[in-house]
Amino acid sequence: MLEFWKIVSAFLLSGLFFAKMGMPAAIYVFKFHFVKVFIVTVSGGVFGTVFYTYLSAGIIKWWKGFKEKYFADHKKAKVFTRANRRIIKIKRRFGLAGIAFFTPILLSVPLGAFLGERFYKKKSKVIIALSIAIVLWEVALYAIYYFFYDSLQQYL
Repeated sequence: MLEFWKIVSAFLLSGLFFAKMGMPAAIYVFKFHFVKVFIVTVSGGVFGTVFYTYLSAGIIKWWKGFKEKYFADHKKAKVFTRANRRIIKIKRRFGLAGIAFFTPILLSVPLGAFLGERFYKKKSKVIIALSIAIVLWEVALYAIYYFFYDSLQQYL
């Protein structure tokens, strides 16, 4: 029964914070072997991607209706602030691939899914891009852990 809760914990952590909490918990805390780490963390990350992409779509749709209903008479011209320009510049420069690349390691899965859904409305593209990035980061991070385990042991 304890093993079941370890798997559930690693799965849920991978759905939220893949590289920050999910993989380290599965590898270092729970001492899973590679196949179990791969299956549990990747499935948790992909589940989180699907869940948060659809949740983000619902939130965006609700917010748009809320603004139209309660703030329809306060339509203002869009102001391009420094932050808005930076977001547009990043979106144009890196695109969905950039969002997907940075999501598992720097951002969180919910934030990456929200940004992907916000800028790219096709859910299947967002889910596939984020899922591929999760698989690639899984293999890369586990390889780093495996090959540098002895060097990392003094810090852990």
